[in-house]
Amino acid sequence: MTLETADRYRIGYACITLGVHNINYRTCRQTNATPELLMQIIAHNLDALERAIDYNQHNGIRLFRISSDLIPFGSSPVNQLAWRELFAPQLARVGKKIQQAGMRVSMHPGQYTVLNSMSESVVQNAIEDLVYHNRFLDSLGVGSAHKIILHVGGVFGDKIQAISRFKSIWSSLDESIQRRLVLENDDKSYTINDVLELGNALGIPVVYDNLHNRLKPSDASKTDDFWINLCRPLWHDRDGRQKIHYSQQAPAKNNGSHSESIQIDEFLAFVDDLTVPDLDIMLEVKNKNLSARKCVLAVAEKPVMRELEVEWSRYKYTVLEHDPEDYAKIRQLLNDKQSSPVLEFYHLLEHALAQPVTVGHAENAAMHVWGYFKYKADAKEKTQAMAAMDRLRHADGEGQITKLLATTKNLLWKLTIKYDDKYLTESLYFYL
Repeated sequence: MTLETADRYRIGYACITLGVHNINYRTCRQTNATPELLMQIIAHNLDALERAIDYNQHNGIRLFRISSDLIPFGSSPVNQLAWRELFAPQLARVGKKIQQAGMRVSMHPGQYTVLNSMSESVVQNAIEDLVYHNRFLDSLGVGSAHKIILHVGGVFGDKIQAISRFKSIWSSLDESIQRRLVLENDDKSYTINDVLELGNALGIPVVYDNLHNRLKPSDASKTDDFWINLCRPLWHDRDGRQKIHYSQQAPAKNNGSHSESIQIDEFLAFVDDLTVPDLDIMLEVKNKNLSARKCVLAVAEKPVMRELEVEWSRYKYTVLEHDPEDYAKIRQLLNDKQSSPVLEFYHLLEHALAQPVTVGHAENAAMHVWGYFKYKADAKEKTQAMAAMDRLRHADGEGQITKLLATTKNLLWKLTIKYDDKYLTESLYFYL
């Protein structure tokens, strides 16, 4: 089943899909990057990307940032493989799935891709990196609405000269790269107003980042909605829908640190203040797709109880190990099959996950999961499980609880895989 989401907002996440079995990406060191190993890694990573696209399509997530590291050393002479030709069938298949799902993908080169550097070698490497990113998106067969997001770069003691260098290098880029490139404000050097001036001068769309603007504002009296509307004219038909980056500050962390999860009330307050008719919202958050799924359900046109029940099936044992009272409240909440209490569900979930894990709660949840195997496990597995539960029961202090709980979960995960329990394979109990 594909979830129907509000057409006004498409919501997505960056790169890594959490809580989905066998969807991790691989890489290697430069010294080990033989053609044979690179072939294996690229094949593995493309399989993982395809599974991520399938997951997103199934869960109503229509915005996704593809990892720049999917092709190891993609812009480096280290990788001499003709990967576009070698993997053309799979790349085309993934691209077709993206388009059939109405999904929009993007890529975001890292901090070392600096077009306005004073170093010629750094600039040349940045150009090669943009060529690689553009080639990868081209290999999927997706159009210019599928973007490459870039920061302006450094100031190097003279912002005027730094902006002039950016303009010069940008003008030398291949037109196919220019069509994909969009600029984003950062939290150190270039405010949203700086980036808008550059975007207007060169005709480049601008992605507004709310947290970056909070940390380095152009005008603190202006709202997020003001800046988003100011960016809007730069997005033309060939660029697709206007896109922004949204994140929340992690409590008690350094400024600019993304939160572990998107708090639903804060997110809804943000979108409620927006006056734009439609928008693509890329979440930058540590728990990735889990927050994207939460926000998708929160703005869905037709939220249904079935979707919350699926969410609950994944979270239930994690909630149980944090707060059995919230566990009971959520079960009661979902008893009314005629309602769809999305906000109430996530309020309880957020409250539960904020509670510390205690020995008693950890053992209780682990015993519930063990219940799936106690009649299947052999004598050795039963002995190992009971010994792990006993050690966990006698854990003393947060550090020991964490260590012994990880050991217990590792044992239970091995049983999950051995006995091919589909329900537990999709549980977030082993990931959170």
